[in-house]
Amino acid sequence: MNAAATVTVVGAVLTLIGVAFTARATTRAAQATARANTAAAQAAAEPNQRAEDRAAFEAIKTELRTELNATREEVKGLRSLVRSFAWYVGELTSQMRSNGIEPPAPPSRVDEYNRTGV
Repeated sequence: MNAAATVTVVGAVLTLIGVAFTARATTRAAQATARANTAAAQAAAEPNQRAEDRAAFEAIKTELRTELNATREEVKGLRSLVRSFAWYVGELTSQMRSNGIEPPAPPSRVDEYNRTGV
């Protein structure tokens, strides 16, 4: 093999090595660029995500307040009903006793309510 051929072969090998290094560097640069773009997109999306999270939180809070208010009204109504019923049963018991009829003893829970109001 003559000197010119050797130089050509060595030049081709060096070119291939250079291409390989360039390709590897280009691939790494592309990966680094992709990671940077992903990070930038996440950073840009964060304020929007926070706004969406806040809106969802407000919707949940509003729904829970509505349910809580409805439950409070229901409890008020039930307490009123229990008081009215207790008064009514007390009147019936009083009428029974005034007519010489001894009413049956109330259940323990009713007796507790009559004693404590709870």
